[in-house]
Amino acid sequence: MKKIFLLLVLYVTATYAQSKLLIYMDLEQTDHLKAYGITYNALKSGSVADWLLNYRGGSFMLDYTEDLAMKCRLKGVAFEKISPTEAAKIYALVQSNDQNMDVVRLEKAPKIAVYVPPGFKPWDDAVTLALEYAEVPYDKIWVEEILNGSLKKYDWLHLHHEDFTGQYGKFYASFGNAQWYIEQQMTYENEAKKLGFKKVSEMEKAVVQAIKDYVGQGGFLFAMCSATDSFDIALAAMNVDICDRMYDGDPPDPDAQKKLNYSNTLAFQNFTLEMNPLVYEFSDIDIQPSEIGSQQNDYFTLFDFSAKYDPVPTMLTQDHVNVIHGFMGQTTMFRKKLIKPSVIILAERAGTDQVKYIHGNYGRGTFTFYGGHDPEDYQHAVGDPPTDLSLYKNSPGYRLILNNILFPAAKKKKQKT
Repeated sequence: MKKIFLLLVLYVTATYAQSKLLIYMDLEQTDHLKAYGITYNALKSGSVADWLLNYRGGSFMLDYTEDLAMKCRLKGVAFEKISPTEAAKIYALVQSNDQNMDVVRLEKAPKIAVYVPPGFKPWDDAVTLALEYAEVPYDKIWVEEILNGSLKKYDWLHLHHEDFTGQYGKFYASFGNAQWYIEQQMTYENEAKKLGFKKVSEMEKAVVQAIKDYVGQGGFLFAMCSATDSFDIALAAMNVDICDRMYDGDPPDPDAQKKLNYSNTLAFQNFTLEMNPLVYEFSDIDIQPSEIGSQQNDYFTLFDFSAKYDPVPTMLTQDHVNVIHGFMGQTTMFRKKLIKPSVIILAERAGTDQVKYIHGNYGRGTFTFYGGHDPEDYQHAVGDPPTDLSLYKNSPGYRLILNNILFPAAKKKKQKT
């Protein structure tokens, strides 16, 4: 066995006959979030990177250049210069059969789009906060771009915390007279009219179907908070009206629940709608605050996957800790019994029916749903100030978001050296 290991070291040394730059991602990293931006932008400039799954928190290995080292120093990202022999030993360790580690080659920076309405501010959404802080470029798109086919230009799509049911987040009872709510409703209604839809809910159904088709054709979809369950609810209600008068001018179908088509959804099934228009909830998919209990005891646990046999969920769960403090949102967590059997559970609240993070396949693409609004703002409210990520540069909850922007860059077939 020792002889085989030495031969592998010699082979890898010959393959990687130059110094490497190791961005380690364990507890010693000084800025985990900007490390993703460094890696993403290196890919964007034409470099390749190796993602060392489960090695020092999911580290990144790139060819060493003085320019890359200087960028790391300027951004406050810790790294080590690794000799060819040291690099060979790391690769040999990571790829050895007795370690739950592996190497995934990252080859091309994915082109990123964020689905946001007009008037969007970066601090309204955790993903755009993370992208801005990590300095990862993205485009903002909305309904018209989705429906005119522009989505095909992008590899990865994030859904801003949208309500795809056409009920404006079900904020009517609390904010129906607020100026921001009135303006939001007018914006959506004007967009629907411009695009030839009678109601916003009908426009939203066209949007979710176009996004579903995008995933089926190979797109990578990521969503948080209300964009997760409302997306599937809109798909299930494709042929039924679930919106009350204050949302679309006419009453909902009294038999709406019976007419839901769960076979049309991506992640959830057998859920029950919340048809009361004054209740701030879409369905029983979401976990209620009363079920969570004390904030001090709200933690979720990442599942441990086989890096060599399950590289995708392993990539999505790379972190420097495996137990993470929870955080709330309009959709905080998902009820396990309502998740389709084909969906992979990535993180849950141990010993409960409360699931935080899931991933699945549809057609040639994938979707990943992450419950909650902001990993570093436990109970974000409308009008709260933005989270300053320079204060949370080592946030394990935000790391899960940024895993998703590098996952599409992975070579389809795992790199073996």
